[in-house]
Amino acid sequence: MSRHDSIARSIVSAIRNGRRNRSRSVLSLIFAILSSIFSFFQLNLQKIRPLYFANLRRNHWDVDDDAYIESFRSRDSLKSIGDMGFSGSSFYATSDQKYLVKSVPRHSEHSFFRDDLLTPYVQHMESYPNSMLVRIFDFLGPRGPSIGRALGLAPSHHIVMENIMRGQDQTEEQGRAALWEKWDLKPASYFYPERDIADGRLTSDSTKRQLADEFHDTIALTREQSGRFFASLELDTKLLADHNAVDYSLFLVRITPQGSGSPRQEAAPEEPSGSDATPGKAPLAVPEPQSWRTGIASRDGKHVFRAVLLDFFWAKHKSRPRLMTLLITLWNLVGRHGHMSITTTPDEYRERFLKMCRDIVVVED
Repeated sequence: MSRHDSIARSIVSAIRNGRRNRSRSVLSLIFAILSSIFSFFQLNLQKIRPLYFANLRRNHWDVDDDAYIESFRSRDSLKSIGDMGFSGSSFYATSDQKYLVKSVPRHSEHSFFRDDLLTPYVQHMESYPNSMLVRIFDFLGPRGPSIGRALGLAPSHHIVMENIMRGQDQTEEQGRAALWEKWDLKPASYFYPERDIADGRLTSDSTKRQLADEFHDTIALTREQSGRFFASLELDTKLLADHNAVDYSLFLVRITPQGSGSPRQEAAPEEPSGSDATPGKAPLAVPEPQSWRTGIASRDGKHVFRAVLLDFFWAKHKSRPRLMTLLITLWNLVGRHGHMSITTTPDEYRERFLKMCRDIVVVED
């Protein structure tokens, strides 16, 4: 069994067994403990603050417990979609494409979410149902020590979150032509060593491709759509700035029907009434009421847009970010390149992030 398969099975086991209280004999308990300790990749994981996330799923996002567990119905429910970015995170998608699982391997990041941001995040999502923060359905961590965890062979923490790319595979299966594009957007005006030192000649193209994307186009919205979009972003980014988070991004998806006219506006029949927890089964339709999670029809009728705000685990007060900030400050005594997106202040990052979002929106009445 491969490393990715072992990690996936650890995740599935934690989600499926998190609702069970199984009695064990002393002998089987000892065997389970020893097996966990000497495991390299398949760690013994458990849900962290499960009642918090269960409350969000049931009472705020209209996600049925049985339907949620069904997405992790077997050991092979998760498929690896690779390691992405500089954080070393691994990504998995459920076979029904409803959920993504992202590993959070850095201690500074998963400890920040657990100890500093988790409770405010839950309270924020309860208070603002239209928040653009990515919906996190579960947070998993280690149940005990293991060799694999100590050696860094397998990530110890994972988040289960929504997948706003859901529907792409189904579009192809139904023979409905559509162009799906995605961008991971951060302010491009910061100092990126891989790009800005020696004009990027010292870094490979594959490394530079992992930097934040740039969206060389605009999103045509009505005044009402634009107002709601920025009202949500203002609230969401204030929460993150208040808790010292920087380097978060806007994950933007654009769906363009090919040769089939404008995107339709209709309800998604398979979703519970009032729910926008996941995109509907008709990926080129726009459910009503429109949501950035399920689709916003552009004012010009050419595209459907989806967007969430994610990767908000880098906090300036944690040890690793503080070290990075010190190193860049010393570098700027010579290089004078300015701060990186991970070393700037939370308020300054929020200001540039909101400006980036405003620059890509055009209001058309």
